Amino acid sequence: METKNIPLNDLHIKLGAKMVPFAGYNMPVRYSSDIEEHMTVRNGVGVFDVSHMGEFKAEGPNALELIQRITSNDASKLVDGQAQYSCLPNETGGIVDDLIVYRLKENDYMIVVNASNIEKDWNWFSKYNTKGATLKNLSDEYCLFAVQGPKAIAVLQKLTNTDLSAIKYYHFAIGEFANTPEVIMSNTGYTGAGGFEIYVKNDYAEKIWNAIFEAGKEENIKPIGLGARDTLRLEMGFCLYGNDIDDTTSPLEAGLGWITKFTKEFTNSATLKKQKEQGVAKKLVGFKMIDKGIPRHDYQIKDANGNVIGKVTSGTQSPLLSIGIGLGYVTTEFSGPGTEIFIDVRGRNLKAQVSKLPLINS
Repeated sequence: METKNIPLNDLHIKLGAKMVPFAGYNMPVRYSSDIEEHMTVRNGVGVFDVSHMGEFKAEGPNALELIQRITSNDASKLVDGQAQYSCLPNETGGIVDDLIVYRLKENDYMIVVNASNIEKDWNWFSKYNTKGATLKNLSDEYCLFAVQGPKAIAVLQKLTNTDLSAIKYYHFAIGEFANTPEVIMSNTGYTGAGGFEIYVKNDYAEKIWNAIFEAGKEENIKPIGLGARDTLRLEMGFCLYGNDIDDTTSPLEAGLGWITKFTKEFTNSATLKKQKEQGVAKKLVGFKMIDKGIPRHDYQIKDANGNVIGKVTSGTQSPLLSIGIGLGYVTTEFSGPGTEIFIDVRGRNLKAQVSKLPLINS
């Protein structure tokens, strides 16, 4: 399959980005160094172009009914201007994708999905859309800029009359931004550093990108690549689809019980409810290395006797903590915070400790 370009592809190349294929798109992985970009977001403000993400609209009197039937969280609780993290359970106990549901107004929802799953998710929504909700795939029409970091609001506020500090976490507003109408300003992100995600039609994307950078000059704003996005989300313990969750992992195993609401029926809810009652055999945990070493995807996790008890799903060197950190599934008896585990790093069993999430606060 041919790799697609995001709308601002040429701009990123001009900015010196190293472009790599990711989820079917050429994406900027870094502009300077992963560590420098990571710390820019933790301490200041940086901008990710994540326009590869997918956006669907579900409208009409049966839109909520469809969302309720196929997502694990309870979207009936949403009010206008509120967003909700959720997932699409599959029929066999795993996860089709994790996503965010935005309530624009009554009978009008936007659903944001992972780039690698746009076609898969669209087919899933379409398959279950038996009551005639109006579905639109707007993925090729929108750009998405994640402006993240403690200085993000100060920069963005220069570009809009909407009071951004009044928008709570996982809420959003639609208004004028950088002299552009109907821009979605969402207090969400994948870094744990605060900030907003800006959804804008492709035609206005370059204008808005440039306006954000002009507004952020004094704060030394920088473009940030996917490399730092991964280390930032891992310090927070946020799941990455395809690594930490997939078609074989249940939301309860993945620590996503908080988005799995049994106040309603949804795809495979009976099986998941039973799993909740009986308990799960394995759990996704965060961990920090005690011995020096960097855990990587698929490394084995062992107990003190060398028995395999699980595997690493995501791992890196934390730029903030300067130690190896990771996420991985372990048998439930080893899932408690403080539990000693060992990571098999190229044949050496290195000591680590299960830690509460987020890893940078525990």
